Amino acid sequence: MIRAVVFAYHDVGVRCLRVLLGQGVAVPLVVTHEDSADEQIWFDSVARHARWHGLEVITPANANTPELLARVQAARPDFLFSFYYRHMLGAELLATAPRGAFNMHGSLLPRYRGRVPVNWAVLNGERETGATLHAMTVKADAGSIVDAQAVPILPDDTAVEVFRKVSVAAELTLNRALPALLAGTAVLRPQNAADASYFGRRTQADGAIDWRLGVVAVHNLVRAVAPPYPGAFSAAGGMPLLILRSLPAGGPGASQPELRWVDGEVRALCHDGALRLLEFELDGQVRDAAAFHARFGTAALALGSGRP
Repeated sequence: MIRAVVFAYHDVGVRCLRVLLGQGVAVPLVVTHEDSADEQIWFDSVARHARWHGLEVITPANANTPELLARVQAARPDFLFSFYYRHMLGAELLATAPRGAFNMHGSLLPRYRGRVPVNWAVLNGERETGATLHAMTVKADAGSIVDAQAVPILPDDTAVEVFRKVSVAAELTLNRALPALLAGTAVLRPQNAADASYFGRRTQADGAIDWRLGVVAVHNLVRAVAPPYPGAFSAAGGMPLLILRSLPAGGPGASQPELRWVDGEVRALCHDGALRLLEFELDGQVRDAAAFHARFGTAALALGSGRP
């Protein structure tokens, strides 16, 4: 029976681990992460699913130690797979799998290599992304491509909605590609390095809104960091403003960014138009248009960046 050691986390990790098991691959070891107390855990648990299937699960803080290398070598894997595992695997680990080491990445490589590719794709207003299964190398997301599956990004999709599509795309990609990998007949195609783009990690501070960028850019930021991510933030009338869901609106903007009640809804007015605030929190209390109108009437509140 073909054996694979699996490094996995998150929803993609769960779906792809189950594909391996469903296609009869023996998984003697699953390497995953301990959930962080500082992180909102809104996704499924690889450790739980692995234990349901009676698999050995470990959660090392560092993937590239002599101790873990020995554990992987002892498992005698034919393949190594990484499915949304958060650490790079070093050359010694990759060499433990004589039939190859493969990673599932959440973009259509070679575009959006690196961290949080779905959030970056939404932020940049892309209309398409996907999942790519590729050979692992010591350079992140640079190995030859086995298969990929595209998904659409709709104009009002949030990052988590796109991520759910990418999770299904990852499952479909692996399920389609795995038989040829196991049979040794898969044909890999090199990535075109000239088309590659790299993006880094994002922090909560990156949710600060710059109203000078205009309606489309602000809307894309709101979508990219909408819950379960921390949300896009600003200041309105000197009060903290958190925007969780938005849509561009017709009608005029304003020479200076401002927030006001317009035709029964709360709108942010930019130099190039208006943005409807569908879900928001102002001053920790005001959360809908009726409450906003009751407190401020039709007065305009100046919008700032919200940065300290």
